[in-house]
Amino acid sequence: MSNKNKKTNGVVYSTNPDYKYEVTKHYSTATLPASQQDLRVWLESKHRGGKTVTAIKGFQGKQADLEILAKKIKASCGTGGTAKDGEILIQGDHRDKIVALLIKEGYKAKKAGG
Repeated sequence: MSNKNKKTNGVVYSTNPDYKYEVTKHYSTATLPASQQDLRVWLESKHRGGKTVTAIKGFQGKQADLEILAKKIKASCGTGGTAKDGEILIQGDHRDKIVALLIKEGYKAKKAGG
C-alpha cells in the first residue's frame, strides 16, 4: 500500500463539501519480549534477479527494535541486509547461523519454507 492511501484511508475524492477525512493514527505497538517472539527463517530467491536472501518473518514490535535486531544479525553474518515491512532480509543463505543466533538471543526461531 502506498503512503498516499494511508493518509486518506483509501478515499481519493469526495463530492460532499462537508466530508472530513478520518485519519487513523498508527500507534507503535510495544515490542514483545524475545521469549514470546515466534520467528521463521526463510530462504527466498524469487523476484530478486536470481540472488538468494534469507528472510526472517514474524517479528512483532517497533520498527526501531526490528532494525536493532537486523544490525546484530548482519554483523554476525558479515553481510548486508535490510529491515522493512516487519521482516529482515539478509543477503545470502545464512539460515543455520541466523537460527542459532536467534535462539542464543532468546527468540523462538525455526527454519521454514522449502
